Amino acid sequence: MNISQPKLTTGILWLMAISSGLVVANNYYNQPLLGLMAKDFNVSESKISGITMFTQIGYAFGLFFFIPLGDMFRRKRMILIDFIFIIISLLSMAMSPSVELLFPISFIIGFTSVIPQLFIPMAATLATPDKKAKAVGFVMSGLLVGILGSRVLSGYIGDIWGWKEMYYIATFVMIILWILIYLQLPEVYPNFKGGYKELMFSLSHLFKSDPSLRLSALRGGLSFASLSAFWTPLVFHLEKDFHLTSGNASNLAGKFGLAGIAGAITAAFLGGIINKYNKSTLMIIFIVTIIISWFIFYSFGNSYIGLIIGVILIDIGVQASHITNQSIIFSGHPDATNRVNTIYMTSYFIGGALGTLMTGYAFEVFGWNGVTFVGGSIAIIMLICHLIFSKK
Repeated sequence: MNISQPKLTTGILWLMAISSGLVVANNYYNQPLLGLMAKDFNVSESKISGITMFTQIGYAFGLFFFIPLGDMFRRKRMILIDFIFIIISLLSMAMSPSVELLFPISFIIGFTSVIPQLFIPMAATLATPDKKAKAVGFVMSGLLVGILGSRVLSGYIGDIWGWKEMYYIATFVMIILWILIYLQLPEVYPNFKGGYKELMFSLSHLFKSDPSLRLSALRGGLSFASLSAFWTPLVFHLEKDFHLTSGNASNLAGKFGLAGIAGAITAAFLGGIINKYNKSTLMIIFIVTIIISWFIFYSFGNSYIGLIIGVILIDIGVQASHITNQSIIFSGHPDATNRVNTIYMTSYFIGGALGTLMTGYAFEVFGWNGVTFVGGSIAIIMLICHLIFSKK
């Protein structure tokens, strides 16, 4: 029996965009708070950086094993059930008595906070054909604002009240959001007729059969690895090299997220023009932008103006390459957008976790210069891979 899907209203679209931003923020609250956590539990920078790494690994696992289920089960029901685990994990983070428990809890936060990747294809499904791109772009904008705003908010809350209070606030926000979604979000019914085994095997087939998907996934993973290489040790850099207290460093690290608004603006602008230009050439420009940002971090990273300029450039480069990668994979598989997005975003966050792991140790051993070497090297490898494997 065919069940007609509900129409996408302005109110529902706003709910999806706001929800995407607030849920994805759960993954990024920890970054400006790492210094406070390290001080609270009396552990090293490299050890506490594992919180960010486990969150990113959890997100990658959630993307790969949970998001494909959106093609098999009712989306609203999935989202409401998942929210319960988000709420429990955030509350557990705030109440954790030891640093060892923070790592598995961070993994669960990442695993469950993948809901935006259900909202994006959901918006495309509910929108009329002539408004699909606009609807997806609107939800993506909410997600980007959530990423940027989360760092600002957590840095401020951490400085004023402490890092645990940030997670109590996040728990309350998720409870309110669950109620709104229960009352307002329409149901979207599945369109995949096979079982979970067939669904997962189709991911493998897509990955093996499409070189452009593999290259996009590789570029995406490397770009997010480079971005994570900056954000994870930033608070420690501000503490040690700018001689700030943990609270002030946390607050300031969060405020650097405001500079990343350039990336969100760029993403919104590029969404309508990237199809007019050669994507391979655009990708070279974006990767070079990331490389330049790391040169600035190395040369002027001990000044505020150098960090600000570098943040703007790296966010523009990463967000622009991200939008271009998604344009490539979606245009190649219009009937499998959920699954190719799962493959791409899983690689994206695995890359982020690896970038976090490497830069945590690099800062502890070699300081800020070690960080710039790791981040810059990742960007250069990304450029080399693109030049070798992209279609001429």
